[in-house]
Amino acid sequence: MSRLRIAFLNAAHEGENTRRNFRRELDADLVEFDVTSGHLPGDFEFDGAVVSGSRSSVYWDEPWISQVKEWVEQAVETGMPMLGVCYGHQLLADVLGGEVRDMGEYEIGYREIRHSGDSPLFEGVDERFVAFTTHSDEVAELPPDAESIAENEYGNHGFRKGDVFGVQFHPEYDTATAEEVTRGKDLPDDRIRRVLDGITDENHDAACEAKLVFENFLDYVRDVREVPA
Repeated sequence: MSRLRIAFLNAAHEGENTRRNFRRELDADLVEFDVTSGHLPGDFEFDGAVVSGSRSSVYWDEPWISQVKEWVEQAVETGMPMLGVCYGHQLLADVLGGEVRDMGEYEIGYREIRHSGDSPLFEGVDERFVAFTTHSDEVAELPPDAESIAENEYGNHGFRKGDVFGVQFHPEYDTATAEEVTRGKDLPDDRIRRVLDGITDENHDAACEAKLVFENFLDYVRDVREVPA
């Protein structure tokens, strides 16, 4: 099988967990770019691109954010398939003309999410599934002509516009990452404890179904780019 070449835009400021998780879940040749340090691809010679989560907000006035947006906009114009996760989901929505804003609350922990049932990104995933979430920003308005493909009571958890997909939840998280991220949140101690109590092998095992979005995205890229299996 020919391996796909994927640009991995790592937007995590301390990216070791992110690096480990995405390299484990994406069966492709990942070319990693630490975008928070201004490290971006110099061209668009990739089969696709994946944008990770971040502790930043897409509407912050930081030079690296505008640089990433510029590269992503140009990449989309070339027809490159893209997948954004959490911050990446929000950044892609922003670049495509959607609106991202502060939710005024925090969603964190293993949560139930529903997908639309008709997106290739969720092939093989139960319409109601579990995934780890951690965010206080949301895609409040989808980009023009985009479709919602996943949601829960907090709001949108997935969209598609053409060859661009975004998911708000974290299909890549392992329990170590979930625990570390949770402990680092500025939230009441009792809420932190409840989330930590929910980070169990049982919940992680249930959430592993959501990892299919990575396999499905790569299958989609392979089809679009006509890369032989």
